[in-house]
Amino acid sequence: MVSSLAVRRASRWQDSVRLLLLIDAAAKPPAEGETPPASTVGVVHTQVRLQKLDFWVRYPDYLAFELMNEFEAAPDETGLLALASDILESEEPDLRRFPMLRHKFGAFEELDDALAPLVERGLLRKTQILGRTGQKRVVEHVYFLLDRGREVAGTLVQDAPALEWYLNRTRLVVALVDGLGGTQIKNRQYLLSDYADTPWRQYIAPITEQARARLRQLKAATVVPMTDVDQEAS
Repeated sequence: MVSSLAVRRASRWQDSVRLLLLIDAAAKPPAEGETPPASTVGVVHTQVRLQKLDFWVRYPDYLAFELMNEFEAAPDETGLLALASDILESEEPDLRRFPMLRHKFGAFEELDDALAPLVERGLLRKTQILGRTGQKRVVEHVYFLLDRGREVAGTLVQDAPALEWYLNRTRLVVALVDGLGGTQIKNRQYLLSDYADTPWRQYIAPITEQARARLRQLKAATVVPMTDVDQEAS
């Protein structure tokens, strides 16, 4: 369990930039019949999906574990194992981790403060879909990426090269589960007992050493085919 006294916190600016890049990577064109705000270039449906994608950006060791799951399902995709290795054989799991609390539906953090600057600057719009008439329960959050938001997201790395990691990582996370909804991603994350067994309102603990041990096992069991150059040399 992660002690609340030892938790690293991102700045509001870091949270805003990370979420803008994540929404830019995850946004899809508006669906037929959908009536988004003017200048909308993409839409992300459900807060659950956004939170679960954000979790993998903020916990590189959990992302590496998921990459290894994908590799075991498709052993020919050795690039997945290489990506997991790049993460786990570096200091990234410690340097890039920004812990999240576990709530009823898994990893969670209030997003309003981080999204507010994006809305205020005309980069993003968000809305809530309520339940049946007479109910006040929110059944879905919807995030609309505006043309200005895509423009800013596209120039961030040019203006601040240090943000390239976030650009690459948000795209990787989205590509990993492209087409899956928030509940499907949540169910995949719950397969790890370290995540699922975290008590409510406690920070989700890292699994770095567990992931590194699994990586060593997979590497030891993986036979890398010889290339033509290797065969000639032998």
